[in-house]
Formats: sequence, structure tokens, C-alpha cells
Amino acid sequence: MQDILIVGGGIGGLTLALELHRRGVACRVFESAPEIRAVGVGVNLLPHATKVLAALGLEPALARVAIETAESVFYNRFGQLIYREPLGRRAGYDWPQFSIHRADLHAILVKEVRERLGGDRLEVGRHCVGFTQSDESVELRFKDGPSVGGLGVVGCDGIHSVLRKQLYPKEGEPKYSGVNMWRGVTRGKPVLTGASMVRAGWLATGKMVFYPIRDRIDEQGRQLLNWVWEIETPEYQRWDWNRKASVEDFIAAAADWRFDWLDVPAMFRAADVVLEYPMVDKDPLPAWSHGRVTLLGDAAHPMYPRGSNGAGQSILDASALAYCLQEYPEVPGAFKAYESKRLGPTTNVVLENRRNPPDAILREVYQRTGDRPFDRIESVISAEELKALSERYKQVAGYDKRALQEKRQ
Repeated sequence: MQDILIVGGGIGGLTLALELHRRGVACRVFESAPEIRAVGVGVNLLPHATKVLAALGLEPALARVAIETAESVFYNRFGQLIYREPLGRRAGYDWPQFSIHRADLHAILVKEVRERLGGDRLEVGRHCVGFTQSDESVELRFKDGPSVGGLGVVGCDGIHSVLRKQLYPKEGEPKYSGVNMWRGVTRGKPVLTGASMVRAGWLATGKMVFYPIRDRIDEQGRQLLNWVWEIETPEYQRWDWNRKASVEDFIAAAADWRFDWLDVPAMFRAADVVLEYPMVDKDPLPAWSHGRVTLLGDAAHPMYPRGSNGAGQSILDASALAYCLQEYPEVPGAFKAYESKRLGPTTNVVLENRRNPPDAILREVYQRTGDRPFDRIESVISAEELKALSERYKQVAGYDKRALQEKRQ
């Protein structure tokens, strides 16, 4: 009965378990999937997230399997360079930025949770169907198996959170952005620096994001390249986040994307796997914490994946929530303190991802050039404007260099 119960064994839930254990707060994790297995494609860990993971002692394990991202570069759909900036330690941060396969990150977190907390603290095949609570305790109900009681419950169960639906039964489905996405991974030779995060094009005619997530995967020295293709699509009917798709579904719009630094159609066609899903989010909630129940990560604030920031915000949530549970004597008060720390900042990120994510740089150039090649980027937009767009997002998302390095919790 003394445990904090965590619903969901993803990045947010497992990071929370490690943070609580570090602070001496007992917890248990319940994962719906029947087994822990490799899923997903790439994820970026920005310096604010790696700061938290480094404090948990995970940086060496991450560095062994991830790419330490060196730079962010922006191009138009004609392959012309718009803007380049260093990232992570190369930009003067005390912490790196990592590009990593989601399965590799998840495997590190699972291993550490089982070793530090004990194997019985992470239970799989436990599909939560709801909760009941009183002033003194809360009880989780499961589709199979007995109910479990604890001092508090944290919903880390994603955009389709069972706990969120119980708290807000009339909320409805996620909101479609008007942009459809295809994601894949391709084995290929290093591109540019071999540690570059590339954004190119714009949503009206097609936008690409790609970065390497595994290095030297074979004797040829190839990397595993993670890529995303996004394009405006008026309607989308199927809400399946891992629906397998074909390159032929979207390749036509990228047919002439052949540059001296990358043959984009060839990269797409060589993919090991292609997944299709819509870009969606939900409107920010007025509150996450209700008595002894609260939400975290995508269950609390699902956002468009346009700032490489969704996983990072769930990691920041985990750190803040663990801190509050250590500092406050009663769970409901700790949950409300956590909400006061994180609801406002994450709301800002959700809204900024709709309005002005980092790829707003691409939108500005697209609009100012009328989607035509330029002679000199300086004749389109100044270096100061480009830097200001980039720095604005960092400030909203909580990883501008000065604020992050001055921040102490």
C-alpha cells in the first residue's frame, strides 16, 4: 500500500521509476504489453533530457549505442542550405544531444529499472482498465489479474491513456493537424557530418527530417538512418500509430529530391520498414492531478512531433514529479505541486509546436521565396532572424543554454 503505482512502461514511466528509486520513494510499474520488445524508430534526446538521464547515471550507456548529434541543418527542397547550428556539447552545453533508436533507449531503461528496483517492480501483461480512490489510498483495476492498491497513481500510458479518459470522459479523439507522416529506417553511408540532424522542404509540398540513430552497424561502416516524410493531407481516417505502409504511397512528391549530399528517393526506397500515421495532439488540459491520480508525458500533454521534444518533456515531467514526491508529505499535495511546475511549460510547448516549431525556419523561407530556389539566403532572410527563430523555440521548450545551465533543482 506504500507504493506509487505507475501505469505504462515507456520512456516516461521508466524514467519516473528510476527517479523515484533514486529519491527513496517506493514504486511499481505496470505495462500493458505482454512482453518488453523492440518497438519504434528514432528519438532525439535534447540537452535538458540528457541532463536528467546523466544524473541517473545513464550517460555512458546512452553514449555506447547512440549518435552524439553534432549539428542541426535546414535546407529547402532544392537542396540549398538555409541555416546551420551546432548542437549539444558542440554548442557549449554541459550535456550532449543524443539521436538514438527508441528500442535502444527503452532497453537501457528497462535494464536499469529491473536491476535497481528488482524484477518484480516491473510487471508486463497488466492492462489497466481504471481506478478508484479514497482520501487515504487509490486502487488500480486490471483486465486480467487482481487489483493493486497504493498511495498514488501516475498515468504514463500515452495519448490513448485509460486514466486520462476516466478523468476526462468527454474529451474526444486526438486532433488531426492536417499533416500525414511516414517514418522509416534505412541502412546507408554517413551523410554530411555523420552526426547531422537535417530538416528540408516544407509541409505544403513535402518535408523531410532525418538523422542517424546507430553508428557502424556493419563492416561497411554504414549507419542506421531514421527519416520522416511529412506532407499536408486534408483528411485522415485511420488512427493506427504503427500501420505499415509502402514507399509508393508518398514517393512521388519526393521524386526529384536528389542532391549532391543525399539521394532522398533512394534512401526512402531502401528502407527496412515504413510506418504511416497522422500528426495529432490534444488541447491542453486545465489540470492533471485529481486527488491521488496524476498524468505524465503523452498522457498529460500529447504534442506534435515537430521539436524533437516529446520524449524529453516526459523525462522532465518524471524528474519534477519525483522531486515533489520527495519534498511534500502527502501525495495529493505533491501531485498538485508537480502540476504547478509542469502544466504551464508543457502547455506552451504544445502550442508552440502548432505555431512555431524549429521548422518554422523552413516555413519562412518557403513563403518568402514562393517555393523557388534562391541565389543567396541572405537576400531572403537574415542570419539574425534565423537564429532568433531557433532560440525562441529553445526558450519555450526549456533548453536554451543559459537557463538550462543556471537551473538548479
